Amino acid sequence: MESFETARLLLRPRRPEDFDACLALDGDPEVVRYVGAPWRNAAEHLAFLRRRLETSYPPGLGYWAVVPRDDRDRFLGWVMLHPCGVAGAEVEIGWRLNRAAWGRGYATEAAAPILAQGFKHAAMKEVVADIHPDNAASMRVAEKIGLRFTGMADYYGEPARRYSITREEFRQRNPAAHRGCRPPRGPAAGH
Repeated sequence: MESFETARLLLRPRRPEDFDACLALDGDPEVVRYVGAPWRNAAEHLAFLRRRLETSYPPGLGYWAVVPRDDRDRFLGWVMLHPCGVAGAEVEIGWRLNRAAWGRGYATEAAAPILAQGFKHAAMKEVVADIHPDNAASMRVAEKIGLRFTGMADYYGEPARRYSITREEFRQRNPAAHRGCRPPRGPAAGH
């Protein structure tokens, strides 16, 4: 899986060293206020993280850790692009950041190049983001990266606002989301 740099961030494949930070991230009630969790305790959560890490994703899909370019040991959160288990053939994009990273544009900055490279490398027809109706911040991120509201959806038994973009729409709009992303520099960029 490839790593990417933006103006302020390094997006690198998640690794086992991220697990403690992921557990802390998902242990913050404010961070997970709008998302469900398929685990009931820390052991199940850790097993879930291991399964995600061990999954072999096609090129362009996967989970990336979001870290500052100038402090690569500081885990801000993650961004993902993976087959949507709820809706079927679509690919789901999502992001989660710790509270210290909120309100700085990091989610948009991380999600935009992941979406762009996904359409470039993966044979995906559509990308969706199912967002809790009260999660205004994530709705803004979805809109900023080019997704549009297409209706309500059922997300693991909960109502969600579905945002989506097709491959053709992405090409036609040519959003700014794909600009500014380049492979990282230096041997330690992805490790």
